[in-house]
Amino acid sequence: MTDAPPLSGDELQRYARHLVLADVGGPGQQRLKRSRMLILGAGGLGSPVALYLAAAGVGTLGIVDDDTVSLSNLQRQILHGTPDIGRPKLDSARDALARLNPHVTVEPHAIRLDGENGAAIIAGYDIVIDGSDNFATRYALADLCEQLEKPLVTAAVQRFSGSLTVLVPFQPNGEGRRHPRYRDLFPEPPAAGLVPTCAEAGILGVVTGILGTLAACEAIKLATGAGEPLIGRLLLVDTLRMRFEEIRYRRPKVKG
Repeated sequence: MTDAPPLSGDELQRYARHLVLADVGGPGQQRLKRSRMLILGAGGLGSPVALYLAAAGVGTLGIVDDDTVSLSNLQRQILHGTPDIGRPKLDSARDALARLNPHVTVEPHAIRLDGENGAAIIAGYDIVIDGSDNFATRYALADLCEQLEKPLVTAAVQRFSGSLTVLVPFQPNGEGRRHPRYRDLFPEPPAAGLVPTCAEAGILGVVTGILGTLAACEAIKLATGAGEPLIGRLLLVDTLRMRFEEIRYRRPKVKG
């Protein structure tokens, strides 16, 4: 985390409901202000993540996206509006977050992140939130965050459901073993074409809002030290039955 000046009078009023929370308070709000968080994607998941982290007072938000706003995005990508159609998503995201909270610095990264270019970007942040929409990026990001020892909040959605977990495979658990990797949960990406994209299968817009908001909550918990993050736990959300389930997973023991 970077150094940050004390909270201003405007910030004290803006974050008043955080400041009275025993698990956040002034020290936690100051940690949020010092935090540098990277969001992968300014789409369905990235939109609520960015909005709630900006509203919460995260000092610096990096956003990675190389796409432009289209009409079909607006059913779920709430960072953008009808006048933004055709604009780079990074531009409309920056404008929306500036309207919401002028105390937040937005750092745009107009690239498609991969294993080659990602390390230089990720290295400059404290916490990473994955809102990507393809398996290649998810695996590359998880591998890079493990190598660079950056906590990763990763969410995924499909149709009426979604999942969420927190990855810190470079940290030991209470048993002296390291916490699990993304590849301990999902060893290999599915074969090409096996899992349909949102464009092919559809997506209920509010599902991205639910999972994105939960992802933002996990990032805030990591920054402030509040609560118990979803480390070694996969949260499954089924909105058709409105059911939340949890699966615990571990790093396999090394044989021999």
